[in-house]
Amino acid sequence: MENRKSTIIAEQMLQRLLIFFAVINIPLLFFHFIKIPTNILFGYTFITILILLSQVIFKAFNRKFSAKNIYEFLPDLFFIIIGFTVANSMRVFQFYLLGRQTFLLIKNLSMGQHSGKLFDKLSKNPAVFVLFSFLFAVFIGTLLLLLPIATKSSGGTSLITALFTSTSATCVTGLIVVDTGTYFTLFGQLVILMLIQIGGLGIMTVSSAFAIMLGQKLSVRSENLIQNVVGETNKIDMINLVKHVLGVTLFFEIIGTIFLYLTFKGDFISHSTAFYYSLFHSVSAFCNAGFSLFPNSFTGYFTNFNINFIVTFLIIVGGIGFPVIVDIRRNFFRHFKLSRLSLHTKIVLSSSAFLLVVGFIAFFVSEYNSTMKDFSMLNRIYASFFQSVTTRTAGFNTIDNANLSPASVLSSIILMFIGASPGSTGGGIKTTAFAVILISVIVMFQGNRETHIFHRRVSENIIRKVMALIASSVIFLSFMIFLLLLIEPYSFEKIVFEAFSAFGTVGLSMGITNQLSVYGKIIIILLMYLGRVGPLTLIFAISETKTKTSYSYTEEKIAIG
Repeated sequence: MENRKSTIIAEQMLQRLLIFFAVINIPLLFFHFIKIPTNILFGYTFITILILLSQVIFKAFNRKFSAKNIYEFLPDLFFIIIGFTVANSMRVFQFYLLGRQTFLLIKNLSMGQHSGKLFDKLSKNPAVFVLFSFLFAVFIGTLLLLLPIATKSSGGTSLITALFTSTSATCVTGLIVVDTGTYFTLFGQLVILMLIQIGGLGIMTVSSAFAIMLGQKLSVRSENLIQNVVGETNKIDMINLVKHVLGVTLFFEIIGTIFLYLTFKGDFISHSTAFYYSLFHSVSAFCNAGFSLFPNSFTGYFTNFNINFIVTFLIIVGGIGFPVIVDIRRNFFRHFKLSRLSLHTKIVLSSSAFLLVVGFIAFFVSEYNSTMKDFSMLNRIYASFFQSVTTRTAGFNTIDNANLSPASVLSSIILMFIGASPGSTGGGIKTTAFAVILISVIVMFQGNRETHIFHRRVSENIIRKVMALIASSVIFLSFMIFLLLLIEPYSFEKIVFEAFSAFGTVGLSMGITNQLSVYGKIIIILLMYLGRVGPLTLIFAISETKTKTSYSYTEEKIAIG
């Protein structure tokens, strides 16, 4: 008994030492990036390697090193060997080590017995967890983009530029104040790509994926959080759901990278550059982020069929939501029956198709003799369809948005406000909310009391939430637009377009983003953040802390209309 207790204490001491040295490397690594000599960095890294090896040996001698958990140590051993054999790979090992141990540190601090169980407190209110997780990601992204190594400018970047870019990437918006391809270095671009991937998947999904890879089990509250973030309504195995989400993401991003590479390989001298551009734009498209390494997005490829098809395909798949993809994979491909699909899936697919067709017709008609007057019929079709897809939270463009006709501006604003679907990588009020409110209006004109969609009744609670979502979104947008009109000297339509683009996490602009004042950029940052987490998330985060009343007042009718 005494030997077992000593073994547990020794194992805990090794783990704490490993975390201690790994965390100390964080400021040292930052100092190294800003050109401050740090020979101590290698010393701490070497000690950390010894502790890692000690952990492996310790588990082996205590018969805890089984085939079940061997994959936990294989990456450590791989990076240790590479770190010793290749000098330049030591930095790669340091990045890996910091990521791995920082995750374990956060896990221990949030779930430890002597830490107040921060994770347990946050997980009681999923809305609060979502709000803080995105804020945390934006904060880390801002710090990384402030490093001189992140920008090509010798003087680094300003705080507002780093904050704006980090928020836009984390919230998968795509609005930029500097050109991504020319302003940021490879390191800065990779930070942006990482934020896009994390923001698109959701913080909880990414952290849970790391937990699963490290052999950790998910708690009941963690599973509830994942279900809330991903948007899954059915009770299924959350570990399998996370695996499905990651599998779907990697599958489509890899497919997109391959096909984009076939297009880009003739445009770049280096195959590695073509591959990198393909990977960056594939991830950005699937996550509906809209970040591009080209100065004018895809305007140079507006006649290219591959770009028009591949990019729009990735945007649509990423925008319909993970629950829909999982439902299709789970039911349709196994049983080949559309009737087995859930009501949510049917609403998303039908409303998305309806909006794509309506958007295509609107842009085709309104831009026929405007920005597309010199286009061939085929190119008009390409541009109209691409514009219809991208205004649904993607942010890429093949035509100049600054020259859009007033009719197209109005169409864009409506589509940007609706956005993508729940549980997706996009923003907006979501297609399901649009479908519910549209059907409710139709039902009201028909004189029916209940709202039915695909032979299923929609509860009054859902309708109230939709009304609250739309009302809160309109109120918040109106207030922010009012402030922007007071601060900025630009026309009404450009300000409104910019505000709706930020709130819908779209990323399209009529050319005023980089010209906004500091206060204007802060307002856009707030719009991007709230547009990504959702107004209802903020409402629930506040309302769930209030005391619920157990009484009701006397009902009295009022006149409307």
